[in-house]
Amino acid sequence: MATIPLSRYPRIVTLVSATFALAACSFGPNGKPPAMPQPAHYGAAAQPTQTVAAQGITQQFVVGAKPVPEWWKQYQSDALNALVDEGLRNSPTLAATDKSLAAAREQLRAQVGSSMLPTIDAGGQATRNRALTIPGFGPSTMLYDVFIGQLEAHYTIDLFGASRLADAALASRVNVQAYQLDAARRALAANIVTAAITSAALRAQIDTTERLVTLANDQARDTQRRYVLGAVSHADQLSAQQSAASLSASLPGLRQQWLTTRHALAVLLGRTPDAAPDDLALAQLQLPQQVPVVVPSELLRARPDIQAADAALKAAAADVGVATAQMFPSLSLSASMGQGGFSWPVALSGAGAIWSLGASLSQPLFHGGALFAQRRAAVDTYDATVSQYKQTVLAAFQNVADSLAALEHDAQALDSANVAARSAQGIFEETSGRYRLGAVPIASTRSSEQQFRNAQLDEIRYTSARLTDTAALFQAMGNPPVEAAGGVANSANAPAAALVPASSVTAVN
Repeated sequence: MATIPLSRYPRIVTLVSATFALAACSFGPNGKPPAMPQPAHYGAAAQPTQTVAAQGITQQFVVGAKPVPEWWKQYQSDALNALVDEGLRNSPTLAATDKSLAAAREQLRAQVGSSMLPTIDAGGQATRNRALTIPGFGPSTMLYDVFIGQLEAHYTIDLFGASRLADAALASRVNVQAYQLDAARRALAANIVTAAITSAALRAQIDTTERLVTLANDQARDTQRRYVLGAVSHADQLSAQQSAASLSASLPGLRQQWLTTRHALAVLLGRTPDAAPDDLALAQLQLPQQVPVVVPSELLRARPDIQAADAALKAAAADVGVATAQMFPSLSLSASMGQGGFSWPVALSGAGAIWSLGASLSQPLFHGGALFAQRRAAVDTYDATVSQYKQTVLAAFQNVADSLAALEHDAQALDSANVAARSAQGIFEETSGRYRLGAVPIASTRSSEQQFRNAQLDEIRYTSARLTDTAALFQAMGNPPVEAAGGVANSANAPAAALVPASSVTAVN
């Protein structure tokens, strides 16, 4: 009887121990997301219940409210609603993402069908053959025909769940794409709203700046005439000319920003840049007075990016199970039946019946450590996905915190800018009245109007910032979770999950 060298006992013992250890423990993690801290409030300081009143409007933060699905309708603008609807309907980027998701779902159906069900193929063969002969023995040539028709079946029994886990991993990756499509829809809507508001604000800034340029040019001409008459110094004349030129130099940059924003908005809508829509009237957009603040525990279920990270985590957990199951035996069954013969009459008769049954069992023994390395790689990938999930959640908390702080500070800045604009307008109106009475020169009127227009520019900027930051907060809240039978599930992942047997959704223990 052959003996095993003593030097090989440690390696054999290690291999056997590892095999039994893998068989005894879980095939992989359960795929549940790690527990995340639930902050009492999002920011470094607790958010207020409402902002200060700016332009007569106070925004209230409704803590615990559900996200608003079509939040852009809160601006109460039919023109804005039409733009968002057009973009969601015609965006090529969104259509491409949707088709990619449809292709991924079909690939999942194909994999589930090929891995969980037997394959059956029909085949037929008709050949004419010439047999080799040995000189001096038998006839010099032997010709014969072969006719075969048969059905072949093959099925691999998923003893340790490798196929089911692979299907679950692919289903989770399809869910990732579904959540990404959901996120893309919301991002597109937010980009359209932001671009429309920004374009309207830039148009208003251009109009106000053009008026400032006109005032500055008038002032420069008057100063030039007064310099010729010797009423002002040369330095005063140059200063007025420099102010007018500086204001004129700011206009091309504003116009460039305005056109760039309009072009971007047209592309978001699925149009060519030359078909950019007309600007909205900034004053016609109604600032939403109530904005939802989803509690942190609900935010994990409402944000598509967090849901996508959760689905990626489940896929990585299933990959660990697949890598583990590949270390265990696999059993395949095969069968065939049909008719065959050297002539059609024989092949179609009872004498031509042919069949076969077979089974094969395979157990990996030595692969140079590849299987263990693949499992360790899958575990490391899973650990990396856990960290990515945590980072996604933290980034979502930061996004909400920043948006809340921005709205609070926008309201404060806009309130101050609005007070300054009203005061400057009052000074301008009083100075204009005194000019009409002949009490002050025209230069004083121009100077007071310049102060008013500059204050108006600041008010336009802060109004735009408040409107766009409100859109950012609505976007940061995500989607309201969809209640489904048997638990809560987002509608995006239901089709993919339904294709995979329930036993494969979690790792095999």
